[in-house]
Amino acid sequence: MDNTKKSSQLLSNTYIKFLITIVIGLIIWLIPPPTGVSITAWHMLAIFIGTIAGCILKPFPIGAVAIIGLTLSVLTNTVKLNTALGGFSQSSIWLIVMAFFISRGFIKTGLGSRIAYKFVKHFGKKTIGLCYSIIFCDLILAPATPSNTARAGGIITPIIESLAKTFKSNPKDGTARKIGSFLMFSEFHGNIITSAMFMTAMAANPLAKSLAEGFGIDITWSSWFLAALVPGIISLIVIPLVIYKLYPPEIKETPDAPKVAEDALKNMGKMKKDEILMALIFITVLILWIVGSLIDINPTLTAFIGLSLLLIFKILSFDDVKSEKGAWDVLIWFSVLVMMADQLNKLGLISYLRDIVKTDLTGFSWPIILIVLLLVYFYSHYIFASATAHVSAMYSAFLGIALAEGVPPMLAALALAFFGNLFASTTHYSNGPAPLLYSTGYVPQNKWWSLNFILGILYFIIWLGIGSLWWKVIGLY
Repeated sequence: MDNTKKSSQLLSNTYIKFLITIVIGLIIWLIPPPTGVSITAWHMLAIFIGTIAGCILKPFPIGAVAIIGLTLSVLTNTVKLNTALGGFSQSSIWLIVMAFFISRGFIKTGLGSRIAYKFVKHFGKKTIGLCYSIIFCDLILAPATPSNTARAGGIITPIIESLAKTFKSNPKDGTARKIGSFLMFSEFHGNIITSAMFMTAMAANPLAKSLAEGFGIDITWSSWFLAALVPGIISLIVIPLVIYKLYPPEIKETPDAPKVAEDALKNMGKMKKDEILMALIFITVLILWIVGSLIDINPTLTAFIGLSLLLIFKILSFDDVKSEKGAWDVLIWFSVLVMMADQLNKLGLISYLRDIVKTDLTGFSWPIILIVLLLVYFYSHYIFASATAHVSAMYSAFLGIALAEGVPPMLAALALAFFGNLFASTTHYSNGPAPLLYSTGYVPQNKWWSLNFILGILYFIIWLGIGSLWWKVIGLY
């Protein structure tokens, strides 16, 4: 009886959330468009905002919400069917899909865990060293792991929990602060930083690239990495030290950690053939991503090469490809959101919004305008439960405003893209890894929010302070 009531309640909640998303879209649809905005553009905005609301409220999985949004956009004759399906041909979307399969190779072969344990074995004698070993493992895996949730949850978090238990640090018995709290919160921020450093390290990054292309800005894999390199490395070094001071572990020395890692590596045995091949394929893909623009090999083609090699050498089977639900899910909702955002731009709505804001910002220099936009972009994330939904909703509009006010195009596009990761330093529901790591119970909500607020300010100092000097050196402005 209780199960029946729970099922009924869940069903009721589902349709209440769905009704809210429909009402949001319908209200906008029925409001007469302002002067200068076509009825088609206004209807596209209504469907887009309704879809984003659905992505936030999640009455259904995000892919299902996207399909409903696509169907409504065609059914209402807001876009033609061929146009609506055009997003599925975007190369940057297929890049992220292919990268999902490459990351599956790390997990299936065990190479990801082996790399993590190797770092712990060599650098884990002190708690701070253990922390850095975990974060730098995340850094190595990041370029080929587009799901930062999979990276944090599938590879890193189980290792942290294993280490925490070794040192008898458990939130259930009040010993979380011994070591587990520090390691878990540091990994959350390490994951944020590594996600910002590589175009292929987080699902919304290629979305930002696609949206930037709508403004004629071509962000390559190597240009993204180069711009993020200095502020990223500084963040990886400084942020754990700040957490160590603000939220220190009770255990400062971890002499047993290398032994735990060594035992785990012994259980894994010698590197298997599949692991060696996985490592070689990963290095090949990484090199091609770095030099691809010089030899005219598209990043998406590189990712296809990587998957082809994984299939040829039977590291992955085609059943693995078919069963990688995350990749196919991303293909669906990414394609729809990119299509909608692209249509808003083509139909002139972004230009209209840009002209409105331009009037209010007249007289300010472009550096001030960029800072203001990034501040609003960052702190508005408190109302979002998805980094991708936030990027989908606001990236194009903010980039358009920045360009209209004279911000150098590549600087504006990359700065917004980086902060599309860094704004996760807000809540315990800010991105995919946040609720996953928070749910382990090692960091209470008040600490999660207060520490994130402080570290969020530090990200602005590092990325806009030191970062802007580096961006000047490499010619972004």
